[in-house]
Amino acid sequence: MCYVSSSETSGRQVAIRRQLAAEQGPRMTSCLFLGVAPRPPPAALHLLLRRRMASNRAFQLRLNPLTGDSEWLVVDEEEEAPAPSQHKQLLAATSYLDMLNDTARNRAYRHAIDATVTDPTSCVLDIGAGTGLLSMMAARALAAAGGEGRGSVSACEAYLPMGKLTRRVLRANGMENRIKVFHKRSDELRVGVELDSRADILVSEILDSELLGEGLIPTLQHAHDMLLVKNPKTVPYRATTYGVLVESMLLWKMHDLHSNEANTEDGVWLTPGTENILSVKLQQHAMQCDALEDEILLLSEPFKVFEFDFWKRPDSHRETKIEIKATADGHAHAIISWWVLQLDSAGSVFYSTAPGWVRQSSGVDLPQCVNGMKDWCDHWKQCVWFIQGTGAPAMKDQTLALRASHDQTSISYHLNINDEVSSRSPKSDHLTLLPERIALYGDKAWRSALIGAVRNAMSGRSSPTCIVADDSVLLALIVSSLLPSSKVITMFPGLRDKGFNYLRAVADANNFSMDRIKVIGKKASSLTMNDLKDEKINLVVGEPFYHGSEGMLPWQNLRFWNERTLLGPLLSEDAFIMPCRGILRLCAMSLPDLWRSRCSLKDVEGFDHSVVNDTFGACGDLPGEQQGPCLPYYVWQCGYNKKLSEVYSLMDFNFSEPIHSCFGKTKIKFSHDGICHGFAVWIDWVLDEKKSIVISTGPGKDYAHPYEIYLI
Repeated sequence: MCYVSSSETSGRQVAIRRQLAAEQGPRMTSCLFLGVAPRPPPAALHLLLRRRMASNRAFQLRLNPLTGDSEWLVVDEEEEAPAPSQHKQLLAATSYLDMLNDTARNRAYRHAIDATVTDPTSCVLDIGAGTGLLSMMAARALAAAGGEGRGSVSACEAYLPMGKLTRRVLRANGMENRIKVFHKRSDELRVGVELDSRADILVSEILDSELLGEGLIPTLQHAHDMLLVKNPKTVPYRATTYGVLVESMLLWKMHDLHSNEANTEDGVWLTPGTENILSVKLQQHAMQCDALEDEILLLSEPFKVFEFDFWKRPDSHRETKIEIKATADGHAHAIISWWVLQLDSAGSVFYSTAPGWVRQSSGVDLPQCVNGMKDWCDHWKQCVWFIQGTGAPAMKDQTLALRASHDQTSISYHLNINDEVSSRSPKSDHLTLLPERIALYGDKAWRSALIGAVRNAMSGRSSPTCIVADDSVLLALIVSSLLPSSKVITMFPGLRDKGFNYLRAVADANNFSMDRIKVIGKKASSLTMNDLKDEKINLVVGEPFYHGSEGMLPWQNLRFWNERTLLGPLLSEDAFIMPCRGILRLCAMSLPDLWRSRCSLKDVEGFDHSVVNDTFGACGDLPGEQQGPCLPYYVWQCGYNKKLSEVYSLMDFNFSEPIHSCFGKTKIKFSHDGICHGFAVWIDWVLDEKKSIVISTGPGKDYAHPYEIYLI
């Protein structure tokens, strides 16, 4: 971290050097998913397709973002072996580091565990051990109660690379002989085999932003059935979910594509008629809702939704009806929800994920975190449930009927009649996209840029052959609508048949025939002139956008460049490539909240965690030549942020040329006072050869584009 004072900014310059190896057939690298993720961490682990091979071995899928190819890696349980680079990249993209930097969380667990583990003969089970922090807290409390050598602590961690790191942390703290660690899921543990007896205390932290998404209910059900004594003690003791009705034009734009594209009046219909054929997925979406404070109008007081008691076996399904009194006139566009943990049975230790503006403006007495303080964190956010269509009208003092239900992994809502239609099973031609892309597809300026560039590119071409090289259904519609005589070939590497079924459903509304559209079920490297009926390609287009890979680093969208290179032999001499170029840009940023959540660890509630810094991609106070992490974020989701420099260009990618290695170097001159925590890095896409149409994905009030944060 460097501090730049007003006297320093005028003369001090910082040299930034980056090299990008974007070669055809590059070395396979791990694909990072964060944020929206995906959802952002710990969902990255959910996207790792793993299969158990033996008790000491697992398979893990590694993706190449430039080609879309994948391969299975074998992970062995060799405790002393250093973590391979691909495992470090995957663990750096998770929320472990952010959780361990959450002082309020750690302190709450410590207080609750100290108050719960008081019997020296206790058998403690930690499910989802992570670094082993909760297990070490339990072992320390057990020793303080005089139970060392009498009680026991067992921990299970299913993710093998994480489990190996657990053992390193235990050794660093002299705890390796006081805690038994099993590289298994909790439902693979058996009393009399791994466990000597049923546990009488359960400590766990298997919670996501929605509460249930990491399998809390089935995990607790199995634990109560097979691993715990009757009426066990648990930390946490209880979780309660809350919600509030809000009006927000921003959130409305993130889900009501039909109304927003009607306002563009450009003649392209992604959602024709009244059928919601392209939408956000009907689920809760994790977001940093503190950032929405100026974008929302509260329409109700907070209301309680569900309580989940950890100390007893939970139900798989429940439903409740809630009467909500409107506190203002408006349109309810969304329900913002959060949860509160009661960690001890006495009700003295709490942790809350409520947004700050709820705590400040609400007349309801909500439980607070330990000491009433909570730092910004990224691992637990709030959740947004979109109310379908234009929202539900509300008048002050009106009573609105809300029905909430949950299954084993999620909570859903139905407000009056608005969500009744959307609760039906989706059709085969229905597509779901992330809220940020829905907002992008409804943005008039963004659509106008794409339409203008395509129209200029097709000028003077009577019946061109066009390839949509990515998953852009919007570009497929634009090309097909602007020139009815064109032949359109869609690669749709992620959407595949779903993309074709969707185009077939909206063809009539966009005035084109499906006879002219073909979805190729091949990679670009396998495409031949026979597939094109011996016609050369005149136009290659992409946003670029690859479905399912929205959380990638910006330059990983150079997959478009790789695809264009593979298509080279099939292109006509005057073929037009859109975008024509990509410009890698950056600027210095002050990001105190994000930096603090990812800074290097030392002591965490009395336990040394410095051994995890390299693996987790920590920033600040790093030894030697170790560099900070490069991770994809939406900057508006990063807490407080401020630009400290102008925007600089670092590299220029010319897509008319075959893909090749690139190198860039620049100097950054600070133009504002502040602490520089890192750099925002993104790609601006130049759509035409005159450089008159450019789509920027850089910092600003842009809620649709993730870009890299390079932390110092």
